[in-house]
Amino acid sequence: MIRPITADDVPRVAEIHLLGQRQAYRGIVPDEMLFGKMTIAKRIKYYDANALEGYVYDDGIIKAFTIMAPCKDADKPNYFELFRIFVDPFMHGEGLGRKMALHFEQCATRHGYDKACLWALEGNTAAAFYEKMGYHKDGARKISGYFNVPEVRFTKLSLRA
Repeated sequence: MIRPITADDVPRVAEIHLLGQRQAYRGIVPDEMLFGKMTIAKRIKYYDANALEGYVYDDGIIKAFTIMAPCKDADKPNYFELFRIFVDPFMHGEGLGRKMALHFEQCATRHGYDKACLWALEGNTAAAFYEKMGYHKDGARKISGYFNVPEVRFTKLSLRA
């Protein structure tokens, strides 16, 4: 079942976020950052300090989460952005990423958006998943403020198709 994130979910969301980043970003982000600077405690503080629209997949165990909001990119004022989508690496292969991505798109349409975007670290293995879900690189690039590595933007021009 997909439901809104609650304050009680924050430690598990932080754990999934950290495990997911370590799995997805290894080889892109230095190990010193992934296994040293990044901690669950820091993630918990981040989520506690930021009121974000997010959802978890919870079937008795929280297995995945998303964070979303209207896009802040100046050239995409009419896009809804998927800021985070992570599935616990131990739960991969259950179709949860697809379920969470489709739920994100439903939330976008409920908010009145018919286009979506997301940023991903360049070289992230999730790029194939995003493309399978109908997202395409739109040519935009930036340097991640947190990781100091290149990011690429993916967009989907129609959520109602």
